[in-house]
Amino acid sequence: MTAHIHSSAVVEDGARLGVDVDIGPFCHIGPKATVGDGVRLVSHVSVAGDTVVGARTRIFPFASIGHPPQDLKYRGEPVRLIIGEECLIREGVTMNPGTEAGGTETVVGPRCVFLANAHVGHDCRLGEGVILSNNVMLAGHVQVGDFANIGGGAAAHQFVRIGAHAFVGGLAGVEHDLIPFGIALGNRASLAGLNVVGLKRRGFSHEAIHELRRAYRMLFFGKGTLKERVSDVAEAFPDQEAVQQMVAFLLQGRDRAICIPRDLRGEEA
Repeated sequence: MTAHIHSSAVVEDGARLGVDVDIGPFCHIGPKATVGDGVRLVSHVSVAGDTVVGARTRIFPFASIGHPPQDLKYRGEPVRLIIGEECLIREGVTMNPGTEAGGTETVVGPRCVFLANAHVGHDCRLGEGVILSNNVMLAGHVQVGDFANIGGGAAAHQFVRIGAHAFVGGLAGVEHDLIPFGIALGNRASLAGLNVVGLKRRGFSHEAIHELRRAYRMLFFGKGTLKERVSDVAEAFPDQEAVQQMVAFLLQGRDRAICIPRDLRGEEA
């Protein structure tokens, strides 16, 4: 089936459209954009710049996709936004491409959900199945792991890393890295445990969740410095993939602060 383009839509010369796309009323697609097979732009959607919209993604009215990054150092250099397949992008969502300083690309994985007025800043990298609820704000260079879920009105400071399967509560302000499988609550956000509900929904076994709980207690309530406790956990759970994922996250960000339980604030973690 060929593309269906409403008579009021504008598709610039050079834009690349896949098969079976549906471009609704008053949409605008720029000359460098690529829209994959089966994509639906409901109406009043603007896709600008060197942007790739993955197959079967749906974008709702007044979304602004791929316009220049909100970085005052940006001077028009070539940058990209890549959106994976089967994403859901609701009303008023904004997504910016990368910058030269951040590697030139913003990348959104497949099957992500962005509810109304969420924002994905320049140079962000999101994994598969990430959910951003209404009014979530991701500053530049934020990394979000697979299947993380961010509650309404929450904000992540630039360069923050949010681990896979983590949960950020509504209205939280996240200024430090959040471990995989963790829950962050409050402003500024503190670590409030593990995202057990999310783990069960994703099919993690009772044993895997139990081992994660043991590792969590060792990491944040054990003896010694955090560096020592990370090493202890790595040795204590050599065959637990989820625990090793948490360890790897902490080791990769060794120079960054992390979210810790509120009871430990002011103490050496």
